[in-house]
Amino acid sequence: MSEISAASGVVSVPRGPYVSMITNRTVNLLIRAAALFTVGVFLALVLNLLQVQRNVTLFPPDVISSIFSSAWWVPPCCGTAAALIGLLYPCMDSHLGEPHKLKREWSNVMRCVAVFVGINHASAKVDFANNVQLSLTLAALSVGLWWTFDRSRSGFGLGVIITILATLTTQLLVYNGVFQYTSPDFLYIRSWLPCIFFAGVITVGNIGRQLALYEYKVSQEKIHQD
Repeated sequence: MSEISAASGVVSVPRGPYVSMITNRTVNLLIRAAALFTVGVFLALVLNLLQVQRNVTLFPPDVISSIFSSAWWVPPCCGTAAALIGLLYPCMDSHLGEPHKLKREWSNVMRCVAVFVGINHASAKVDFANNVQLSLTLAALSVGLWWTFDRSRSGFGLGVIITILATLTTQLLVYNGVFQYTSPDFLYIRSWLPCIFFAGVITVGNIGRQLALYEYKVSQEKIHQD
């Protein structure tokens, strides 16, 4: 029903509970996507800096456009990917009916991020006898990261699928001369790169789950208050 204000003559139509619920969900979804995009951009800048400084990744001189020695399109692409992955993980958990069984706290998520950064640091800074040894080590560390901070079948499956897609995309980019890797040993890229992708997917997925959990807790508190 419409409410008419005699003083102002303005007709205000209150929103029903269903419209209000949809609006709140949309706003919360956009907030989570923006937070995940920011995280993805930050990690891209920091981690790409390690690769460029070590001369693992080489960009053409004319595309370097920031103090982080990164091509301009890398941070937005990584931010968009992080937003999609971070929103997809809790959605898959909900649809598959497979709740995250491990302890969910921000401190746990921060430890996951620290381990991921450490894995990337190892790929750029630690010298191994050969690329096979490095790849096997990073593969073990990446699976260990999943086992320590995730352990869900949906998390592992999505991690593998997205890793394959990211690896194929990177191969195409290098093939078309967008950038290149020094000493490629897996077609046009380094053999350990899929391990970095997998660890990154698990990390961003955990951040997305934690944001979704926080949103759920806040909504439940509001319901109890009402």
